Amino acid sequence: MRFFLFVCIIMVSLCSEAQQNAKKQIVPEFKGQFSAWTHYNKANDYPLYLGGRLIPQANLEINLNKDLIDFEASANIVGDLGLHMPDSSQWNDKLSAYRLWGRYSSDQFELRVGLQKINFGSATLLRPLMWFDQVDPRDPLQLTDGVWGALGRYYFMNNANIWLWSLYCNSNLKGWEQIKSDKTIPEFGGRFQLPVWTGDIALSYHHRTLEISQFVVTEDKVGESRYGLDARFDKLLGFWSEAVWVHKEQDIGLLTNQMLFNWGLDYTFGLGNGLNVLAEHLLASYDKQAFAFDNVNNMTAVAFNYPIGMFDNLNTIVFYSWEQKQLYNFINWSKQFNNIDLNIMGYWNPDDYNMPMQSQAENLFAGKGLQFLFVYNF
Repeated sequence: MRFFLFVCIIMVSLCSEAQQNAKKQIVPEFKGQFSAWTHYNKANDYPLYLGGRLIPQANLEINLNKDLIDFEASANIVGDLGLHMPDSSQWNDKLSAYRLWGRYSSDQFELRVGLQKINFGSATLLRPLMWFDQVDPRDPLQLTDGVWGALGRYYFMNNANIWLWSLYCNSNLKGWEQIKSDKTIPEFGGRFQLPVWTGDIALSYHHRTLEISQFVVTEDKVGESRYGLDARFDKLLGFWSEAVWVHKEQDIGLLTNQMLFNWGLDYTFGLGNGLNVLAEHLLASYDKQAFAFDNVNNMTAVAFNYPIGMFDNLNTIVFYSWEQKQLYNFINWSKQFNNIDLNIMGYWNPDDYNMPMQSQAENLFAGKGLQFLFVYNF
């Protein structure tokens, strides 16, 4: 609450100053998204799930002569019913803020404060730089919880850009985290991205303090630093790479050091309407000593995307775990109307589901199943 009041004070101050110095135009907008789904997997405790989600969204823009002040507020209202007919059922529901931020932006600068989505990097399927979100590449809606914080970005004339951020009061796990952050201590970091040759290269850094009492019995504060390097180039085909080193300042066993490497490429073949193929490989290592690579896991992912027509699209993603020798398969046929999207999804995965990503519904995707998703954007 104190953080939210701080956001309001900053934005009110910006609005007051802008009102005194420039002619403004206020533009409100209301929109949202409703989705409903049916999910069947006979191996689940509740084989049939029926659910719905409403994300109402309100935006307000204050256009100045050269600058812009805008706000966004949206909620996540979701509920689902699990059925094991005819004898049992389970109801789950959630009401929470989805986005709640204010932003000041000019030609080369922006400052956004509040509950927001922060993501960066070039990888799509297996993302070492998934630091602050939990976007699942199989999710047609690309939903993820936001983080509370402030993000400032400055864009140079040569398209180089610098990011600075600070996060506060975030108690949930983010991205690849196994230990929660101490929500009473601010997190901070930054990123510098530079255009080179036919692409760009970037350095990223983030520091946080762990809520280590959930993992080991100690009263000490344990800091964590993350270092990221990523690059992307487009010449005939797209090529990218991401590398991340996560280091704990105290010895906590195998989670003291974490290394993540990703290599990826994509190419669109001139077959029919154009077949896009995207492939990525991830190497992940958790070690007591930095760069030891004693506990290595490898995973390869390949995605095929083919537009059947102007309104139909077929997407397939296959993941393979080399150490566990497990194959994860996903396919989605989608059809678009004016404001309506229809998705029919199928998956064939191992029963002992162990994907290297976190998703709110990943426990439902063990074994074999089908899901129908209806989406209405208003």
